[in-house]
Amino acid sequence: MSSQQPSDFTPDNGRRNERTDFLSSQIDYPMSSQRTPRQHQRHRRSEFSSTLLQDDIGATSPIAYPTTPMRTTTSFDTPRTPYIRTPFTTNTTDSPNLAQFASLGPDLQEETDPSLGSRLIWGTSVNIQEAIVRFRNFLSQFTLAHRKQGQNLAPEDHSPFYPMYFAHLFNTSSTNFNLNCKNLLAFPETEKLYEQLVKYPQEIIPLMDHTITEFYLNQYSQEDLGVLGQLKVRPYNLNHSVNMRDLDPQNVDQLITIKGLLIRASPVIPDMKEAFFRCLICDNEVTVAVDRGRILEPTRCSRESCGADNCMSLIHNRCVFSDKQVARMQETPDVVPDGQTPQTVTMCLYDDLVDVAKPGDRLEITGIFRGVPVRVNPKQRVIRALFRTYLDVVHIKRTDQKRVAIDQSFQMELGGERYEEGDEFEQVSTSDEEEIVALSRRENIYEVLSRSIAPSIYELDDVKKGILLQLFGGTHKKPTANGTSQFRGDINVILVGDPGTSKSQLLQYVHKIAPRGVYTSGKGSSAVGLTAYITRDPDTRQLVLESGALVLSDGGVCCIDEFDKMSDSTRSVLHEVMEQQTISVAKAGIITTLNARTSICASANPVGSRWNKNLTVPANLNLPPPLLSRFDLLYLILDRVDEDADRRLAKHLVTLYMEDNPFTAGVDIVGIELLTKYINYAKEKIQPELSNEASEALVNCYVELRKQGQDRGSSERRITATTRQLESMIRMSEAHARMRLSSVVEVGDVLEASRLLREAIKEYATDPKTGRIDMDLMLNVLPKLIEDDVHNTN
Repeated sequence: MSSQQPSDFTPDNGRRNERTDFLSSQIDYPMSSQRTPRQHQRHRRSEFSSTLLQDDIGATSPIAYPTTPMRTTTSFDTPRTPYIRTPFTTNTTDSPNLAQFASLGPDLQEETDPSLGSRLIWGTSVNIQEAIVRFRNFLSQFTLAHRKQGQNLAPEDHSPFYPMYFAHLFNTSSTNFNLNCKNLLAFPETEKLYEQLVKYPQEIIPLMDHTITEFYLNQYSQEDLGVLGQLKVRPYNLNHSVNMRDLDPQNVDQLITIKGLLIRASPVIPDMKEAFFRCLICDNEVTVAVDRGRILEPTRCSRESCGADNCMSLIHNRCVFSDKQVARMQETPDVVPDGQTPQTVTMCLYDDLVDVAKPGDRLEITGIFRGVPVRVNPKQRVIRALFRTYLDVVHIKRTDQKRVAIDQSFQMELGGERYEEGDEFEQVSTSDEEEIVALSRRENIYEVLSRSIAPSIYELDDVKKGILLQLFGGTHKKPTANGTSQFRGDINVILVGDPGTSKSQLLQYVHKIAPRGVYTSGKGSSAVGLTAYITRDPDTRQLVLESGALVLSDGGVCCIDEFDKMSDSTRSVLHEVMEQQTISVAKAGIITTLNARTSICASANPVGSRWNKNLTVPANLNLPPPLLSRFDLLYLILDRVDEDADRRLAKHLVTLYMEDNPFTAGVDIVGIELLTKYINYAKEKIQPELSNEASEALVNCYVELRKQGQDRGSSERRITATTRQLESMIRMSEAHARMRLSSVVEVGDVLEASRLLREAIKEYATDPKTGRIDMDLMLNVLPKLIEDDVHNTN
């Protein structure tokens, strides 16, 4: 690659360019046809190298693998070439002022400013120097006023944005430069650069890496960059996102954005980047870059005095490795067309993006769509005509509703892409926080928020209040050194009743606003589908665990419809989940415990589709008592005949069909966006603790509930409450205090929790003969009336 060409040589001359400033990694496949113009045939460019200026950047071709020379200037890698990192060095000389971008088009004979020369990226019309200067101007001149276009501008919006962002990177020691592509579109000089970034990400992103490092060195010293490490541009928030089922060969080697649900993530895999070889005869050392996972082993020693054949040995501990993770993302159920199954996309994550997300997260992924050939036989070099596609991820952004719903286009710029266990929420803006705090100070905040839960469903006030407290949740207590056990803070709710009483609609609404979770039906669920199942990893061919619905709902709410239709083997796995919030697995040689810290919101129909007052709750539902006792709230929703209630319900339903949004007219409720903000702000900021007065009130309420089982006319004492009811009152009291944005549980919170629990128990545990509460109706499968008849007969 040492032959020289004229300075005005361009890629369209019909000859293969051999100059180092026109390095190309084009792949010529066997039996390929003669090269045609770009508008007729799109040539694949290798993803393993970037073509850069010879004067400014020393590039390494994937064909020739010289070692990187030692220089006094900064040396770093391009982060977006996962299989092979192209090392290059920066030159501190300033580039000249360049002309405006010319219009992009398929014609490669595009005229540019003569002062720029003809240094284009091979196969494109991208002028390297021009792209660098434009991006450098963007970093120094872009302000938020370009985005807001004169609307609600603050004084700080007129200040350059990215110099402050570089200061943020320096203060936080972050190496990830999250680049909002909407900012590129808003800045006049970089509109074409955005198009080039989408079409040629493998070439443009390394240019951006070079530019931001040079920009960083102008503000900070060389030593600071050495400590910080390599700066990596991570573009996100493209103008358009692509549906998974719409991906086609036109998207190969382009920057795309897809949205979906992460369903699987493999363990971290060491991925070799550079192979180190040593001659067994003369100890000559050679470093070879790995190309597409293939190690090109030298067949001859490169030292002239040796020149021995087949003498190079791979030294594993001298090779360079990076972290790699293979994940799979699936379409969310709301975007799947009717009658079709969800599509999946395989993704590869590297280095800092490893273990950023976990299965169950709703993500927006930005990456480079790849296509690689598949061999007919692993031992042969013959490849198939069909290619295997995957996505090389460059940026991850969570889109699940667990995050506060602020401006999505700005949310990643002032924070890293890593989401640690205690840093999963976005910081709310000042205006949002003021609105939330003002809402919490309203005296009727409890009533307003409860009416905002499924406002289209008529009445069921106590049911909505119980669901509201479930969404807020209690405080988790972790084990301490003094032997204190772990207590769950999640509240489990089950809705039981006659058909047509809006049970499934309530579950759908909970699933809509819940932070994480899976909606499933009892009849279509199996034990392994809820917990975890064994499968074989397609890459390593080892047995691995795939997460089920409960594991995917970790940290959220799992909605289970038709709970009574589950098989006994399926329901048995819920006992551990609902109390210990873990799933123990011991199968196929894999023994582990998975976290399932989720709330259960279930619905069930009685046996025969009608509630029989002469039967106990377990007999009506055909569910075991130990499982029912793990629900904090059991709401019995019956279809009673009442003329006045029927008339009001009928008018409400008819109104729904007559008007677009009738249930919100004249009703004091909050929108779903504000409700989501409020719940997430409370769960992030507020961790309620019991006060002394609240503790005494809890004890008194529990004792009073137990006293209701005393019958002076009978020597038998009925059980009206167990210790699980006391724990339920504690969790609901904490949830009620969190709903008020109070860090202390007060007596009023305890009284409301006690009232909700008492009203729920009255519905399902009242003896029709005596009118008293009897928990035996909940804890006994045998019908109570049959027991009494047998007792009286004896």
